[in-house]
Amino acid sequence: MKEFFADMTTMQQTFWIIALIGSAVFAVIFLFTFIGGGDADMEADMEDVGAEDSGVGFQFFTLKNLVAFFTIFGWTGVVCQDNGLTNGVSILIATIAGLIMMILTSLLFFYMNKLAHSGTLNVKNAIGVDCEVYLPIGAKRSSMGKVQIRVQGSLRELKAMTDDEEDIKTTSIVRVTDIVSSEILLVTKL
Repeated sequence: MKEFFADMTTMQQTFWIIALIGSAVFAVIFLFTFIGGGDADMEADMEDVGAEDSGVGFQFFTLKNLVAFFTIFGWTGVVCQDNGLTNGVSILIATIAGLIMMILTSLLFFYMNKLAHSGTLNVKNAIGVDCEVYLPIGAKRSSMGKVQIRVQGSLRELKAMTDDEEDIKTTSIVRVTDIVSSEILLVTKL
């Protein structure tokens, strides 16, 4: 390894060191991201520096973006130097490539955060939806049953009552007409 660096100019050595350190940190972050938990701990440690990825809005200067910048900056500089470009041109091209990578990484995390949703059920979205009775529902709100309903893209099991004159048996198809409370639907048989 010593001979490898001995034949290089100072600029080539600098680009190689930046590329190797950036790649090593990137590999650690990548590994922790897929193993889970490690990235959050690292961000908590970096809180004072302001380099956390809290997922709030578009963030440009984050730990992940800086690692992406230095990794691409280093490797682009190595390639530029290997192709005989001058130091100034190598630094310029490497900086532009690093900034482009930072922008792409920022956009990636920004749009990934927009895809996330809480998954909290808004019961009002169930009104007008047809569903199947899972547990029998007593007539005129005499006893509570349950229905299986697809709402907000997922199948849920919710409590239900009816104002119908007759009990509603299991496997009957009903329509949600109103919300009795935050957890109880009012249904009618179809």
